Amino acid sequence: MNPPDSKIMLPDCPAVALSGRGIVRVTTDGEIENLDSRAAGAALRGDPPLLVNMPNVARRLGVASFAAYDVLELFAFARPATFCLPTADGLMRALTLPDLGHPPDPSQLFEAAATLLHDLSLTPAAQKDRASALAKAMADGGWPWAEPVLRALGVAAGGGRHRGLDAWTQVADFPDVAPLPPAGHAPVEPIEALDRLRQMLDADAEERPEQRDYAARAARAFAPRERIDEPHVVLAEAGTGTGKTLGYVAPASVWAEKNGGSVWLSTYTKNLQRQLDQELDRLHADPVRKAEKVVIRKGRENYLCLLNFQEAVQGGAARRADIVPLALMARWIEATRDGDLGGGDFPSWLVTLFGTAKTVALADRRGECVFSACDHYRKCFIENARRRSERAEIVIANHALVLIRAVQQSADEQRASRFVFDEGHHLFDAADAAFAAELSGQETAELRRWIRGAEDGARGRARGLTRRIQDLIVGDDKATEALDRATHAARILPGFDWQTRLRGENPNGATEAFLAILRQQLRARSEYPDDAYGLECETDPLVDGLVAASRSLVQALEDIRVPLKDLKQTLLDRLDDEADELPTGERVRIEAAVSGLDYRAGNLLTAWISMLQGLGGPRADGFIDWFALRRIGGREVDVAYHRHMLDPMRAFAEVVLKPAHGVLITSASLRDRSDGDDWATAEARTGLNHLVQPAERISVPSPFDYGKQTRILVVTDVRRDRVDEISAAYRELFLASDGGAIGLFTAIRRLRAVHERLVGPLEDHGLPLYAQHVDPIDTPTLVDIFRAEEDSCLLGTDAVRDGVDVPGKSLRLIVFDRVPWPRPDIMHKARREAFGKGVHDDMLTRLKLKQAFGRLLRRHSDRGVFVILDSRLPTRLCDAFPSDVTVERVGLAEAVATTRAFLSRQTEADATTPDDANIDDGSVT
Repeated sequence: MNPPDSKIMLPDCPAVALSGRGIVRVTTDGEIENLDSRAAGAALRGDPPLLVNMPNVARRLGVASFAAYDVLELFAFARPATFCLPTADGLMRALTLPDLGHPPDPSQLFEAAATLLHDLSLTPAAQKDRASALAKAMADGGWPWAEPVLRALGVAAGGGRHRGLDAWTQVADFPDVAPLPPAGHAPVEPIEALDRLRQMLDADAEERPEQRDYAARAARAFAPRERIDEPHVVLAEAGTGTGKTLGYVAPASVWAEKNGGSVWLSTYTKNLQRQLDQELDRLHADPVRKAEKVVIRKGRENYLCLLNFQEAVQGGAARRADIVPLALMARWIEATRDGDLGGGDFPSWLVTLFGTAKTVALADRRGECVFSACDHYRKCFIENARRRSERAEIVIANHALVLIRAVQQSADEQRASRFVFDEGHHLFDAADAAFAAELSGQETAELRRWIRGAEDGARGRARGLTRRIQDLIVGDDKATEALDRATHAARILPGFDWQTRLRGENPNGATEAFLAILRQQLRARSEYPDDAYGLECETDPLVDGLVAASRSLVQALEDIRVPLKDLKQTLLDRLDDEADELPTGERVRIEAAVSGLDYRAGNLLTAWISMLQGLGGPRADGFIDWFALRRIGGREVDVAYHRHMLDPMRAFAEVVLKPAHGVLITSASLRDRSDGDDWATAEARTGLNHLVQPAERISVPSPFDYGKQTRILVVTDVRRDRVDEISAAYRELFLASDGGAIGLFTAIRRLRAVHERLVGPLEDHGLPLYAQHVDPIDTPTLVDIFRAEEDSCLLGTDAVRDGVDVPGKSLRLIVFDRVPWPRPDIMHKARREAFGKGVHDDMLTRLKLKQAFGRLLRRHSDRGVFVILDSRLPTRLCDAFPSDVTVERVGLAEAVATTRAFLSRQTEADATTPDDANIDDGSVT
């Protein structure tokens, strides 16, 4: 099977591809075998086959992992930091080769492997040494592809053991540059925004009055502020298809260019950050200029830490099994644009292939950075992204990061003054998470790790507080004494294997003792103490012993907080006393240490102490408190005391909105009712009701004809408590649409049960089925696969509903298993009492329905059917949908027939429509 090129050596092995409930296997003799899952399992235990994504193949067949020539691994080596879906057809498309077909022809995978090896044979001389050094190291690690790769590179095997893993030496230092002057305050005129919009659109783009109206009115968010704490705020609901993304990029980019400042574009999901980045290719076609003007920012935990990688290499190179994943990570490090492990150019399927320990776990952990004391500081991906964002015109962020920066604003970071919050309907959820406190086993154990580092047999690279700052306080007896006191006092926090001690009711220290009694109360108050998904209960009334345990823990936490506070003050004093002589690097380290100490002593520990002091007394006004025990797959993972704000948008208004000069908050789903003029819900859930100056309201209707392009069906004869009936309904509806369907679930347990019954029948009809919480693939990648495979089906929960942007025929049917009522937990109960029982429930449910329905159409040529398998959908919730669509209540048989007939007309239209007629220039979201 070797091609004519003598440098290309392909393995002499069978090739396999998934097909229905089994595989198609091509033997070394060219014989084609169709094997069911049982026969496939036996065959795969023989000679290692050529395939794509071994872990996924093993899971789909229900077999244990096995040795294989996985072409994904070869792709990661030959084309690092390059997008590729982790499926056979996804790989072929990434290489611009034909799909495997239906049924698949696995022998084509040899052509894919030959293409990648040919790429390697063309490696420039300057890069060949490092590539070959890594391949030799991987040969020592037992990598099956090592010999073919070395031959393609024209290098003999052997020698140079473990060279090439030092990828940190190949990352360029970032330059030092002078700080920029403050941004100006020139407004953006509507005509300027429209001119910029016209420049970004293709010359033959269709005229969109809605998009132009949106862009012109959004410019008002960039007017100069006239009074402190009174930003100009525009609240803009823009229907699907308006083109709001380019609509707000237009005035934002004009303001940044005119004033020499940055505009932060914030989204709720990392997936939309990536889409925004792609849209900005329209603003900056030149990649070099775009890299200068546009920066993606995420939290520290999303970026690879070069020091963590170096320590993993130094510790893992001696372990043969670690060499291959570390070598592939090294290839990626040398090619990555920005070191982003969470949705950038990192192939997330490396986690599927090799696990987290040698991939995403190499990210920066909370608080362990040593900043300028690190040998890699001037190469640091996190620091580079931060510095670049201060000079960029557009910063693409997410709500969580914006809120964290606002709460923990560092002295050396510039404060943003102009924001665009896309997916504005999620601001409440983001603020709810940001302004919450959690006193739990995991959080307190994390604080111990931050102070004391890795200890007591715990695995990890944690660098304790002493290691991070000891050289900064040499000769300062007061600071050294405070550090010693904090380190000693932190022993009362949960240490190694604390979960086992809690389960065995054998706590060690004041924190574990408190958590053990808290766990006792949770189990005692629950009707089902062994529930696989966890428990929760109200704080009052407290079980005996909990008040005493909380008082003991208060004193123990004070013994940590006070020396940390003292240590912070000594460092601040040094900054002041030595302001004119401190080297820049040392100043940066001290400021970072002060920030970390201030957050933990001033925010974290103070909040925990306040929560504990309130136990047994009157409830804290404006807060919701409860206890929870979290389980994953029936296994206890944490015990926690939670506190959330009743209305987190009050804090959001104080720390984000009021300091800003201009804010645009936008979404397709801001108002509760689709056709009403009531903005009260939108303003309450975005914090605008806490501002003095009212927001400017914009409502731009969708250009889509929902009455003609969609159908909404409520199925009345499927019993919601019968999984077999629900599964049958999904099966028949998915077959009627011939794929292109998403199934949304309100419970993971029900999703898994339906998937088990659905996967075989669908794949027997040639419809691939993917599922969140089932497939070992992250949600954004599952959505990418669904988008690429036009006839595939996808099952998911809220993350799928919120993260789907699938234009064209790939999404033509959405099926909800039940009315998506809010989860009736303690936090919801409290807000329900505060904001109105039925009104609050209905509002949240309508917004979920509205958001899900809005995913159906992304282009003018799209058609879609929205189905709810729940006869209990109240009529009062139906105004979540556009008024020109009739909600039809029908039996399952009629729903299946209607779906098939309605969507078949789209198929007929597609057959007579030119290929370019479905192209919609400009962003449709």
